[in-house]
Amino acid sequence: MGPLAGVKVVELAGIGPAPFCAMALSDMGAEVLRVDRTVPSGLGIGLETKYETLKRGRRSVAVDLKNPQSAEVVLRLAEGADALIEGFRPGVMERLGIGPEECLKRNPKLVYGRMTGWGQDGPMAGDVGHDINYIALAGALGCIGANGGPPIPPLNLVGDFGGGGMFLAFGVVSALFETAQSGKGQVVDVSMTEGAAYLMSSIYGMFASGAWKPERGTNIIDGGAHFYGVYETADGKYVTIGSIEPKFYAQLLERVGLAGEELPDQFDRERWREMRGRLVEIFKGRTRDEWCGIMEGAEICFAPVLGMDEVKTHPHNAARASFIEIDGVVQPAPAPRFSRTVPECAKGPSRDGQQTTEALRSWGFQEEEIQRLLEAGAVRQA
Repeated sequence: MGPLAGVKVVELAGIGPAPFCAMALSDMGAEVLRVDRTVPSGLGIGLETKYETLKRGRRSVAVDLKNPQSAEVVLRLAEGADALIEGFRPGVMERLGIGPEECLKRNPKLVYGRMTGWGQDGPMAGDVGHDINYIALAGALGCIGANGGPPIPPLNLVGDFGGGGMFLAFGVVSALFETAQSGKGQVVDVSMTEGAAYLMSSIYGMFASGAWKPERGTNIIDGGAHFYGVYETADGKYVTIGSIEPKFYAQLLERVGLAGEELPDQFDRERWREMRGRLVEIFKGRTRDEWCGIMEGAEICFAPVLGMDEVKTHPHNAARASFIEIDGVVQPAPAPRFSRTVPECAKGPSRDGQQTTEALRSWGFQEEEIQRLLEAGAVRQA
């Protein structure tokens, strides 16, 4: 089931954005085989397997990539795959003997998806980094934060998952579509820095026009405008307002009791701070739930700020089954939705190497080959 049913993908396991891409492809129906290490990498925070939600929905084989026989294992898997994805630093896969040149020799139709922070070339290509560094270089981090304060990291959503994992999934699917027409594979080079910058396209347009000021917290959607922001309520919780359009702003003024007063123009930047101060006091006068009762259903662009322990039971999320529970762990359901090729509910994550022998067998390895690889330490069955 799912729009990618029948597509086979080899995932060279990593952390963060690469597993996110693999999860997205798997959620859409692709058969993704995760190639894990034979010994723990020392990365991560020691979560029990069922909590490693980015590993859901796919089988795992454990391969010692430093073993002389391991390259052949991966190359054999690549022969039977439509795509391979990896998130190692530039040159690592080549040194292991499983770079794009070697894999495409074995399978000329293979889509070889690569993701790094800085890209495969350039002065910083070999440098280490994390999401915060990539979005800093992209110009995204510098735009996020309160006026007069430092930039605030938006978790690792913009670089790792938006600019990296999702762009890798998009790139792989785009290349698979082209391969179906041409019969030829290719390499997809995803840079999290460039992906984060791409997500900023509209902001760069506004900046070039002069409509976006370089100072944080002074613009229409960065917390500068009083009609687009977060407000604390009487019970210490928060609500969000996004009343950009004048007709929505008029509804906001009515519901907070300011309609009819002589007020500055909505887009008078010089008065935004003053108007924000008024709304701060007004919203502190009622609880979050009271404001929900007042605002919900009106054309205001309003929503409460929910804690992660609240999202599953919110009436809207519950009605759409936006969150699912696997092995007792609440997590987002596969997205987006499809009317005909509906993805199945994801299976829980596998332990590293949990299906080594089973998966190798189903990907064309003979029993005696598997046994030799196990004895040589090239692969491990958990």
